[in-house]
Amino acid sequence: MALVSMNEFLPKAKANKFAVGQFNMNNLEFAQAIVEAAMELKSPFIYGVSEGALKYMGIEFTVAIAEAAAKKSGLPIALHLDHGSSFEVAMKCIRAGFSSVMFDGSHYSFEENIRLTKEVVKAARAMGVSVEGELGTIGGVEDDISVDEEHANLAKPEEAIRFYEETGVDCLAIAVGTAHGMYAGEPNIHFDIIEQVSKAIPVPVVLHGGSGVPDEMIRKSIAAGVGKINVNTENQVACTETIRAALNKDAKIYDPRKYLTPARNAMVEVVKSKIQLFGSSNQA
Repeated sequence: MALVSMNEFLPKAKANKFAVGQFNMNNLEFAQAIVEAAMELKSPFIYGVSEGALKYMGIEFTVAIAEAAAKKSGLPIALHLDHGSSFEVAMKCIRAGFSSVMFDGSHYSFEENIRLTKEVVKAARAMGVSVEGELGTIGGVEDDISVDEEHANLAKPEEAIRFYEETGVDCLAIAVGTAHGMYAGEPNIHFDIIEQVSKAIPVPVVLHGGSGVPDEMIRKSIAAGVGKINVNTENQVACTETIRAALNKDAKIYDPRKYLTPARNAMVEVVKSKIQLFGSSNQA
């Protein structure tokens, strides 16, 4: 199966009250673990790729790995640019074979965010590529971007609704109290904002910073209208902790397969648990 846009499964997710996971691809082992878990549970999913990961892996390798996963699995898989910083980056990814892009204009003024997002939507739609927009500022650390809690700001429901109406994005990430990375305490998610926005627009709300959010909060978010949830840090932690344990146990290990195989297996379990939590099992 070829890579698909998020429109192959997000409308169904919104209608049937489940969420599709975006799991970030940071290398081959991440890609393998994610697709293995999804195949076992027959779930659609989204490979998220940040600009930092693109620099690390190379755009050609990234697309080739995702295409191989889609072909092998037969699942509906979207290859999605995560937090794209410009029109140019989004177009580069589309030309290379990405089936979905996010334009993150949240650091611009509201009006400028609308204007720039509209440009991306217009170009992407002509190519059959889905687009995610973002409103409000989500705290935490992702790649080299750090936003402290003081500068994180919640999305205003009336602005989010107008943003959708003017841009026509296929899903909308709104700042509702989650953060990138792992939480020091418990997140304070504003379910009322999710619900108000979700009831007023026909596309799903996206929850960024899904790692470390208590399961009950995830379920409440999905019930309120979240149809896409981003997970990256939990996979990174599982991978790194497993590698660290393997190397600490045996200082003579030098074959990367000896520690990358258990690391990959650990990530399979993380992804399976998220797919089951999100309710996307057997939705492929």
